[in-house]
Amino acid sequence: MTHITIWIIAVISIGAVIIRPFRIPEAVWAVAGALLLLITGRLTISEELRGIGNGTDVYLFLTGMMLLAETAREEKLFDWLAAHATRRAKGSPRRLFLLIYGVGTLVTIFLSNDATAVVLTPAVAAAMRVANVHRPLPYLLICAFIANAASFVLPISNPANLVIYGSHMPPLVLWLIQYTVPSLFSISVTFLTLRWTQRKHLRQQIAIDIPQPILSPGGKLALWGIAGTAAALLLASGLDLQLGLPTAITGILTTGIVLFRTKKTPWTVIKGISWSVIPLVAGLFIIVEALGKTGLIGVLAGWLHRGAGQSATGAAWGSGVSVAVASNLMNNLPVGLISGQVLQTAQLPGMVQRAVLIGIDLGPNMSITGSLATILWLVALRREGQTVSAWSFLKIGALVMTAALLAALAAVWLTTPAY
Repeated sequence: MTHITIWIIAVISIGAVIIRPFRIPEAVWAVAGALLLLITGRLTISEELRGIGNGTDVYLFLTGMMLLAETAREEKLFDWLAAHATRRAKGSPRRLFLLIYGVGTLVTIFLSNDATAVVLTPAVAAAMRVANVHRPLPYLLICAFIANAASFVLPISNPANLVIYGSHMPPLVLWLIQYTVPSLFSISVTFLTLRWTQRKHLRQQIAIDIPQPILSPGGKLALWGIAGTAAALLLASGLDLQLGLPTAITGILTTGIVLFRTKKTPWTVIKGISWSVIPLVAGLFIIVEALGKTGLIGVLAGWLHRGAGQSATGAAWGSGVSVAVASNLMNNLPVGLISGQVLQTAQLPGMVQRAVLIGIDLGPNMSITGSLATILWLVALRREGQTVSAWSFLKIGALVMTAALLAALAAVWLTTPAY
């Protein structure tokens, strides 16, 4: 009965986070589920605190990124970048699409997929305003899809990579050997399919004579802060350190320096941040802590171990597709946490591990709440006065994600030695 109750609470809570009934924020449902687990006695206070503690690195990472993004927005850095991008497009909507996709790829690789959602989305929205684009959604969709499609180029490209591998993270050179080709397949196929789905909307006119604003001293400091954060993340990854603390430190330092230089109060930045993301993540961590008590980890580890023993190739394809689907049904954060524990429990071939990571990272591109990055993108979208329904996103994502996932898994299979 205890296990059944946990599953009922978990399914309802995660389902409500995805569906968002009555337009109640996602964080409310996640926290409600966590409280219900405590009230019904399915988790103790110490277990709930342990679940919250498991997400410390993620909270620090998100805090640093949100501070950077809001500071940059306040100092008009995004407006300045937007003007540069639209001027380089020279009136071509297709060139602008390619340019934004390229920038999104670089931001995801060197700053993480969450940074793409938090930092790049406001910049793209500003670019659309500057260019007088009447249908900005095709360009904003880039931020959502590339955030996941390029998120396994480097270990730092997605915090989920660190969760899945835990203390067994491959050295950077080995990582590049294993994931470079699948990443190229993922990025290129995502571009081609997304570009094809939006082909009718890329015929609209965009402005050519774009006034070039002057970047303020605060904006220059914010730009240096973002560059410094990228360098700090690369260094932390090379030293096999967690990414949350370096991100938080650089975010706080950048914000503090900019506020001091511009003589503004901290409230100007704090009020603009969507802090509800933190309790949302904490609630999901608690729900995963509860699911761990049901024996789910052991069952899944056993299945994967037996499947890999019969056919490593079959287990890789099956697990990659399965976790991709599961990520869309219940968000890739809890699925990634569970998968990480499974992989660390079962002794599995490298091909299976790579397929699982790709399914966790790339799979969420099907649904609007499949990943934390997409949820952050959705929050940023609402701030810009834009909306996208779950159904309209699903129609695009089903095609884009499926094509890219199959291509990336095929690349894993083709680049895995036969012995």
